[in-house]
Amino acid sequence: MFERLIAYLDSIHARDPAPRSRWEILLYPGVWALGFHRVAHWLFVGRLFFLARLVNHLGRWLTAIDIHPGARIGRNFFIDHGFTVIGETAEIGDNVTIYQCVTLGGSNPTNGQGGKRHPTLEDGVIIGSGAQIIGPITVGRRARVGANAVVTDDVPEGATMVGLKARSTLVPAETWLREFIPYGTPCREGECEEARPDRTGLLEAQIAELRAEVALLRAERHQPEPTPPATRRVRAVKKAEG
Repeated sequence: MFERLIAYLDSIHARDPAPRSRWEILLYPGVWALGFHRVAHWLFVGRLFFLARLVNHLGRWLTAIDIHPGARIGRNFFIDHGFTVIGETAEIGDNVTIYQCVTLGGSNPTNGQGGKRHPTLEDGVIIGSGAQIIGPITVGRRARVGANAVVTDDVPEGATMVGLKARSTLVPAETWLREFIPYGTPCREGECEEARPDRTGLLEAQIAELRAEVALLRAERHQPEPTPPATRRVRAVKKAEG
């Protein structure tokens, strides 16, 4: 048990360079929340539902992390900072990292569909800050979900999802094959711009190019630039006064 705890703390240190020692990691709210959940889940499996909820409530009060006792969580799960909600039927694999303010939410409970309502995160998944993973979907192995993304469909293995509603950035395989990408978003110099299909800079360049083409066409046809509406109004007023 002690060796497993040491291995768990070391796995967190490998993903977070901030702590100077394992003792610091022991103070992390995500570590405490997972400890409370292990106890609550054991009680939940034993059908001691009230006690499981009581432990869950205590853990949520102390850590600001709400993990339903029914959720199934694998090894080396790390919640960085906290303020996270994980639903009852969520399933989380090994070596998964979740940053702050993430929700693993369920489908609409009023639609009459019981059973599996929450997401499944396979091994090595990284979920960025503020992301919302909704419904009984599967996020494939080593997939990354960028900050504030909203994911409602299955995520392929190794994909990086960004946006609202999230879409794949088609990051090359050599990028996601790295051992770890902080916040689930590859943002080394040039990577984010190459990955985003809706880059603002690209749109601005296209607009400038279109303007240049229009100006060239007008010059070729000897057509004067149209007078802005505001200028036309001023001229009309001056003419009336004169």
